[in-house]
Amino acid sequence: MAKDSKVIAANAAFYTAFSTGDFDGMKRMWADDDAISCIHPGWPAIVGHATVIGSWRDILQNPERPQIVCAEPQAIVDGDSARVLCIEIVDGTALAAANHFRRVGDDWRMVHHQSSPIAQIVEQAEDDRASHRVH
Repeated sequence: MAKDSKVIAANAAFYTAFSTGDFDGMKRMWADDDAISCIHPGWPAIVGHATVIGSWRDILQNPERPQIVCAEPQAIVDGDSARVLCIEIVDGTALAAANHFRRVGDDWRMVHHQSSPIAQIVEQAEDDRASHRVH
């Protein structure tokens, strides 16, 4: 298996756990130590196993949790560290995401997740610039 395909598979398992509300699966995705962190969209950074896993428990137990799909995953592997950059489609809105992993034995475990809105290109800005041109 290519060195990045296991990381892509771990990333896919993370999104499967999220989309199915599988808290036990989500918990297994994360490294089991206090050096993990997460930044959910609009949240401050959270650090530590209990806090990060607790945030996922609360999100996954919410019956109104958002629907999520991972698109365009790209793995970058550097020894026992890796990150997957991707687009999250959350209830129809695109977010940029970075999922960082550490190799633990033969598995990749998440150590950091961060996602945030992607700035949209606003056609109005183009129109505004055009209307202010001096001819």
